[in-house]
Amino acid sequence: MVRMTSKNVLIVEDNDLMRQGLVSVIERQGEFKVVGEAQDGEEAVQMALELKPDLIVMDIGLPYKSGIDATREIKIALPAVNIVMLTSHDNDDEIFAALSAGAQGYCLKDSASERIKIALSSVSQGAAWIDPKIASKVLAVFEMQRKPQEESDKVPGASSGSGSGTSSSLSDSLSQREKEVLKLMVEGFSNKEISEKLIISISTVRTHVEHILEKLSVTGRTQAAVKAMKEGLL
Repeated sequence: MVRMTSKNVLIVEDNDLMRQGLVSVIERQGEFKVVGEAQDGEEAVQMALELKPDLIVMDIGLPYKSGIDATREIKIALPAVNIVMLTSHDNDDEIFAALSAGAQGYCLKDSASERIKIALSSVSQGAAWIDPKIASKVLAVFEMQRKPQEESDKVPGASSGSGSGTSSSLSDSLSQREKEVLKLMVEGFSNKEISEKLIISISTVRTHVEHILEKLSVTGRTQAAVKAMKEGLL
């Protein structure tokens, strides 16, 4: 039987007890190996560049440099690294700032250890994961963006969304098929699932995704989904 290689994890948390608890939860899972522990944002960036972990568990409220700023810097230098935000904050600004910075997951600190394990496993496999309590906020923002667009569509000559030309130009730059792919990306479907739903090849889906990322000036699927919701592109 082939034994799976553990994925290396860097934990960034300034609270000693919380950090020790995370180490215990993560290493008991067997799927991961904690290779480093950082206590502030600057140390997080430095250790990420040195260790090049597969996964980073990042707190938001860190000394010297916030977890959001650290995430942004790390993703620029190491775009392949997966980052899960583990925080006590659930306000809209920080949720979208974290996801826009490149985090693939957002989990609340008061979550049960099993939920944290699920979040880490999902993100390590390339999926986005948002705490159910947070997901409702993200969907609410999506609904708020969608409804004004639907209303404006009913009125000839009405401007869409907030009236910003930026959102309109971004939407116009996307083809109808790219919008369909983007919608499914926002809903969390993988490339394989998108190809099955739209009855197109996976390579075609990948091409559409690449074009979407380029047109939206983002570097990943999560950022594309966040921008689509914030700008009301769908």
